Amino acid sequence: MRKLEKTSQLQIRVSRDQKSAIQRAARRAGLDMSSFVLKRVLSAATEGFQALVRDCASLSSPRFALAELNTLLAALSSGPLRDAVATAPAVELSAFLANYVAAMVEYACANRAIAAPAWTGAIEPLTDPAFGSELQSLRLHLLTHSPPPFRRRNIYIDSSLGRQV
Repeated sequence: MRKLEKTSQLQIRVSRDQKSAIQRAARRAGLDMSSFVLKRVLSAATEGFQALVRDCASLSSPRFALAELNTLLAALSSGPLRDAVATAPAVELSAFLANYVAAMVEYACANRAIAAPAWTGAIEPLTDPAFGSELQSLRLHLLTHSPPPFRRRNIYIDSSLGRQV
C-alpha cells in the first residue's frame, strides 16, 4: 500500500479511561495512537478495495484490475467484506465499470449472505447490454449463465470456469 500524505486532522472526544485504554492498546501493537486508530478504522480490506477500484478507473484495460478485485472480494469473510465495501468507490467510474463493480460487490455479498451496501442500488443499470464476448454464438450461453447481479445490470458474463466473475 502506498503511503498517503497526511494533510488533515480529526479530533474526537473521549473519556480519560477511554484515552488510557487506546494508549495501552496502541503500545501493545507497537504503534502511536494515530496509527493505531487509523489501522482499526481503515482496514486493509477497505484500502485494498478502494485501491483496486482506482486501478480499474485509471487503466485503459481494467480487465486484470477487475480480476484482482474479484479475488479480493471472494477471499473476504462476512465482516471484512462488509467493512471493505461499506463506502462507495471514491473515484469516478464509467457507467460500465460502476455497474461491473457494483455487480461484483452484490455477488460477493450474496455469497456471504450479507446485505449489499446501499450505494450499489443507487447505480442505474446499463441501458444497452454488455457481453463478455464478441462471439455471437456465445450470447445465448451468456444470457442464461450470467450471475443474477450482473444480469440485473445488463452485463452478461460467464462465471462457470473457476467461479471467476
